Amino acid sequence: MANAVELKLPDPQPPLQVGMVLYPGLTMLDLIGPHNVLTAHATTYLLWKTRDLVTSDSGVSIQPTATFGDCPDDLDILFVPGGMGTPDAMADEEILRFLRDRGARSRYVTSVCTGSLVLAAAGLMQGYKATTHWSTRHILEAFGVECVRARVVVDRNRVSGGGVTAGIDFGLALLALLRGDDAAKMTQLMLEYDPAPPFNAGVPEAAGPELTRRILSVLEPYDLKMRKIAAESGAAIASAGA
Repeated sequence: MANAVELKLPDPQPPLQVGMVLYPGLTMLDLIGPHNVLTAHATTYLLWKTRDLVTSDSGVSIQPTATFGDCPDDLDILFVPGGMGTPDAMADEEILRFLRDRGARSRYVTSVCTGSLVLAAAGLMQGYKATTHWSTRHILEAFGVECVRARVVVDRNRVSGGGVTAGIDFGLALLALLRGDDAAKMTQLMLEYDPAPPFNAGVPEAAGPELTRRILSVLEPYDLKMRKIAAESGAAIASAGA
């Protein structure tokens, strides 16, 4: 098997230690956007319970590079993506235990899209401002988290990105925090990240009520499941903190 080719930009500092949590049904772009931004400055661990392939919500499978047990104790960045598998991840106690353990020691605890809901289910977002996909802001708020409508939200050592494509913005903002603006700008140039979308329909306010309603109808089964988990988990977290 050929060795992977990794792009590394000049950096006199030791590589960042980045743990990116996988789970069945994650959204590939939630993961790959930040991964592409950070990889030139990082040693990245794609983490799952086993080394078995993890299938994303688009059907593409990802090979974990480490198990939860293999993951370094202290990370610079702990990251959770979102995806259609988020409800199951929110209720998976093994995932939540791992996040609580590493989250307590990681330099930055981070997410993109509905990954912030998984962090909230682990009790790691309460008391912080955060963001998520536009369709799940009410669920993040049900956990008692102050939800901000923004592409990227930084609150102390919590950094969260909005839905899916915001992962690149998230990665660049996080890289700037850790390695400076020039490193982030060089990475943006390398990726030719200069978005000019063909349609103005990326948020409900621009897309209009009819398109928004149609998307929400597709997401309704996931919404109902996440509402239930948020109600149960939120009450448990509040009780534990009382």
